[in-house]
Amino acid sequence: MLTGSAMATEKVRMGLMVGANTFRNPALTAKLATTLDHVSNGRAILGIGAAWFGREHEAYGLEFGEGPPERLRWLGEALPVIRGMFHGELPSASGPHYAAKEVRNDPPPLQARLPILVGGGGEKVTLKLVAKYADANNVGGGLAAVKRKEAILLEHCEREGRDPAEIERTTGVGTVIIRDSRDEARRVFLEMFAGNGNARPWEDQPVGTPEDVAEMLAPYAEIGYRHLVTGFPPPHDQESMTRFAREVRPLLER
Repeated sequence: MLTGSAMATEKVRMGLMVGANTFRNPALTAKLATTLDHVSNGRAILGIGAAWFGREHEAYGLEFGEGPPERLRWLGEALPVIRGMFHGELPSASGPHYAAKEVRNDPPPLQARLPILVGGGGEKVTLKLVAKYADANNVGGGLAAVKRKEAILLEHCEREGRDPAEIERTTGVGTVIIRDSRDEARRVFLEMFAGNGNARPWEDQPVGTPEDVAEMLAPYAEIGYRHLVTGFPPPHDQESMTRFAREVRPLLER
């Protein structure tokens, strides 16, 4: 349970969206996720991806590899170790990047299957890793891109002999700002980006009235992407968070 001065939660899942595989040895990643599962009473989810932010790796002195293909190979080595540890299988790995020898994960996660979410939409490798190892995906880029990735994911599932119904579909939908009028929602949206270093406001965001936001997001639900990941940059907009849950969600569930 997370506690604070004014709130606590017993239902919200906890994890990263997503953590870079390059940050830690996969066996350590599995142990950290297992610890979070115990602390949260079985609500952890491991979000993981191949990594993309070179500047961050340079700042922290972390190995970044020669490019996306190499980092994806590393992720492909890491996932069976993590999956095996979550299932109590004593997995081993012999590289070339990672090594492990019958590594134990004791005590195991509280969840019988601690979910692994693999983030990214790479069509040849990342989505294949989703089909092979993941309990959930995370893709973005707008509705047209998500539809394309979904079709390719289904192809990978068929090749891997995986039931696609076993994979929860998730997508990021951007920054949500909800107000009674479109003009007021837009004003708050622009003010928020101005307060974050005058960052360039993102386009095609779910900003407007509850009905506007629901209309924009409904097509995702229609193609099976019902786990929508929203962004709330600082200063955090409590009104939009609350109205998204109380007013937009019922419209999407009709």
